[in-house]
Amino acid sequence: MSMDKSLKKASGLAGQRNVLTRAERLALLQEDERWAPGGAVYNLPKTKSRRLAPGQSGPKRPAAK
Repeated sequence: MSMDKSLKKASGLAGQRNVLTRAERLALLQEDERWAPGGAVYNLPKTKSRRLAPGQSGPKRPAAK
């Protein structure tokens, strides 16, 4: 007996999300120097989620010293 196709896709939730959490948005804004720690966490500016082409990894960041 074959398995139903809806049950085969185990990694369906592991795909790209189109909405960032507040913590992810704060990290992204802090990286772009648009928000500083200690600032208000409400009424944040909009951010674009950074999508990658299939098979690519994220940007390389220098190691913390």
